[in-house]
Amino acid sequence: MRVLVPRPAWSRSTVLRLYLLHVLAYFSSHEINHCQMANVVTSFCCVVLAALVVAFAQRRNQQGGRIQYEKIGSDVTMQCGSLGDDASATWKVNGTDVKARQAQDGPRLILMEVDLSSNGLYSCFQNPNGERRDQITLRMGTPPKEPVVTCRSNTFPNGFYCSWHLQHPTYIPTEFEVHVKHNQKTLEVQRDPVHKNRCHVKFPQLFSTFKYRVNITAVNALGKASNGISFDDYTIVKPDPPEKVVATPVPKNLRRLEVTWNSPSTWPDVENFPLKYFLRYRPLIRDQWQHVELSDSTSHTITDAYAGKEYIIQVAAKDTEIGTWSDWSVAVHSTPWVEEPKQISSTTEAEAILETTPSPAPPSAKPQLGAPLGGSSALLWSSHLLLASVLLSVM
Repeated sequence: MRVLVPRPAWSRSTVLRLYLLHVLAYFSSHEINHCQMANVVTSFCCVVLAALVVAFAQRRNQQGGRIQYEKIGSDVTMQCGSLGDDASATWKVNGTDVKARQAQDGPRLILMEVDLSSNGLYSCFQNPNGERRDQITLRMGTPPKEPVVTCRSNTFPNGFYCSWHLQHPTYIPTEFEVHVKHNQKTLEVQRDPVHKNRCHVKFPQLFSTFKYRVNITAVNALGKASNGISFDDYTIVKPDPPEKVVATPVPKNLRRLEVTWNSPSTWPDVENFPLKYFLRYRPLIRDQWQHVELSDSTSHTITDAYAGKEYIIQVAAKDTEIGTWSDWSVAVHSTPWVEEPKQISSTTEAEAILETTPSPAPPSAKPQLGAPLGGSSALLWSSHLLLASVLLSVM
């Protein structure tokens, strides 16, 4: 009796590997010219590419199918693949029954007034055999509103940057298109590698009489919205705060603090575009600040500090001619110099101090009755004793 061995189920990769080995064996056993080899290789590559495309499409369909974006609050209709109107299907979301308000129309699932809880992976199965025919990832969201746009130059005169944000979330992926124009010319825009919603632009010329126009468009699968601003270059100049602010007490001075700082490292040319500074300080026990404006110095001595009180100190910077003040620097704390009290170092010193200090004289005693015998009191007592002796002898 002959036993029939079932043929193994080969995967696509196995079939392609066997086909490749067959082609290589053909090349080694037949003498063909270069032109024929090129045609064979080209045909083989086309076959491999087509197989890979089909495999990728099937794998993607198995993992999650297509993505369907819908607006929050709307009614959503999902079609089960290519099934006709006369077919029926069963739907599940994330592997369980659909519990949202719904209706079914043949192969279509209709969800009523959807919200964020409707997000999920929806799968449909053809009745009655239960074969899965489609998968849809449903994502709920909103179309974007006008973005808020701001621009600033903290690297003057090199260039400026613009940033933007949406005041309300969209809950779905939203991209931004950026366009910058100056004197009817579109400028090159460099997107920031760290901050998603920021771009950098170089100044084409300084002190131009033409305004800059920046337009930002927010785009997602449900809609788009734009907003733009116009400005002169000098109006957006704002340095970063000064760096490395240090405040130290002045030795043997109870009311002085020496404050030093560095210019912001992002400001590229301090010599040709100098900065001026604004210093503010206050003791922690008070809420009112004291202010000092300085031309181009990076140090200042506070001379009116309260003795022994801790101070908080900050510095801001600004171009000497254009723009606005920077934000305040990181706050630093310092206390003026305080003389330490002298301390007794040993018991020997204490004893020496006690020995060299004279004791105060005791107060003089006041006379009292019944004082000790002596002087005139003793004579009086003797006369009384003599008189008593004479009287006793007469008797």
